[in-house]
Amino acid sequence: MLKFKRTKLIPGVDRQLLIKDAVRQMPDLTRRRFITGGASLGALTLLTGCDVSDSASAETLLAKISKFNDAVQAAIFNPNTLAPTFAESAITRPFPFNAYYGLDDAPNIDAKDWKLEVRGLVENKKPWTLEELYQLPQEKQITRHVCVEGWSAIGSWTGTPLRHFLKLVGADTRAKYCWFQCADMDGYNSPLDMETALHPQTIMAFKFDDKILPRAYGFPMKIRVPTKLGFKNPKYVVSMEVTNDYKGGYWEDQGYNSFSGS
Repeated sequence: MLKFKRTKLIPGVDRQLLIKDAVRQMPDLTRRRFITGGASLGALTLLTGCDVSDSASAETLLAKISKFNDAVQAAIFNPNTLAPTFAESAITRPFPFNAYYGLDDAPNIDAKDWKLEVRGLVENKKPWTLEELYQLPQEKQITRHVCVEGWSAIGSWTGTPLRHFLKLVGADTRAKYCWFQCADMDGYNSPLDMETALHPQTIMAFKFDDKILPRAYGFPMKIRVPTKLGFKNPKYVVSMEVTNDYKGGYWEDQGYNSFSGS
């Protein structure tokens, strides 16, 4: 039977909170096995290869758990499975504003000056005006937004399937990511794995509740991804890049899972 030496008190690290944080980031099967086998710092060290001795090494351990979780979620993601849809009567009104800043600080974009920049592994890199995007075929969906903070709300979104736009610009859909940059303060950005970008319910949303997308919900364009947690639905998008390089993201760089399926 494996034995772990007793870990001394770690400066700047609460041992029990560290274990709880690590368990929360594990896929279900790994979580069950870890708890059944005895959740301890010694077991975490064996699982990740990280010798936790201070706050910095604790962060490294959690990052390794997070990346492992990403890989498992990506492996089991079924691009043909649809998120649930709802009736008009189920729409949450008022739909909550969701950001790491107040509504008064949300980007206030002039539609006449805005263009969507297209970069990376695409044949046609021409920028798109809002009027040009409005001319593309659009679909409506009523789906649930699931926030990483634990709440959810149902909204109505209308826009162009992202996979249609990717085909239109000649994107290399063998690439790993679509990376979005936004007009938010602090330069919000987020990567989307290509399988999710090609999912039939992933859309470039231009309307909310049958009206032009309000400032609160991401005008002029939001990437609506009902198979992902809310922070993977970037708003106020100004550019899209098709790439094989993992460029990180606003929340991903702070330790959140990049895959983050809902």
